[in-house]
Amino acid sequence: MDLEVLVSKKGTKVVTATNLYQVLQLPKSQYLPTVRRWFKEVYEFKDGIRLPLHLQDYAKRHTENGVVDDYYISVELAKLITLNSTSKVKRKYANRLLSLEDKVENAELLTKEQVVAVLELAKVMGLISCQQASEKEHYRRFEKETGAPSTWWGHRADVLGYSTSKIKASLQEKGKQPKGKSQRELLFQIDKYETIRAGVIDLFLALGKTETYARNLGDLAKVFAKELGIEIWDDSKAPVAFTSNLNQELIHEIHNMHKGELLSLW
Repeated sequence: MDLEVLVSKKGTKVVTATNLYQVLQLPKSQYLPTVRRWFKEVYEFKDGIRLPLHLQDYAKRHTENGVVDDYYISVELAKLITLNSTSKVKRKYANRLLSLEDKVENAELLTKEQVVAVLELAKVMGLISCQQASEKEHYRRFEKETGAPSTWWGHRADVLGYSTSKIKASLQEKGKQPKGKSQRELLFQIDKYETIRAGVIDLFLALGKTETYARNLGDLAKVFAKELGIEIWDDSKAPVAFTSNLNQELIHEIHNMHKGELLSLW
């Protein structure tokens, strides 16, 4: 028997607990207590050391007979479980899962629908209100998961690859005055498309994606924004007339952090 990798309609790759348990050649009699323990262990995920999250890292799999409890497990969690197991063949399957995980993290497995959705994201992130909503939700999730809101700006600087102080220093070197401006306003003076990248990264981290995945999609959205010549508009204070040309449903999803037709692709 080989490890079976399933692909959802959204393009997400998962394995099942029953199949993973079998290929690792673990004792049949210990299946249920072992699998339950899998979800109670602390692992070093790409987004930090934590417990597996229900509906993000694993989910109940409904089977026809319902005799054996089964679960869908993310590729990343399956790799961590495999490395943490006592299986004599764990190296083989950990390498297989690692290769799959790398492809997912490098955004090489985006579906056609997801690519189109990133293009739409690049457009709507030209609205300051969408950037602000994504940043706010990213902060809310960070605060909830870490309980350390005071470390927020340092965390976000690490994710984006720069801090406000570095941006100010860069502007000062160019003879520009950075005082009294927000980070978004500072970025606009250096590279306005970076604000779109930051907004998309905030959005995907708010949705629970890893930092690597969020950055990759942020980079892709920035490329689209440059190619399309997207303008940045501050609609947070007053409505912008041309927004009727943008995807209104996607704007609504971002403002309310609601997974509708497009955000449900992830």
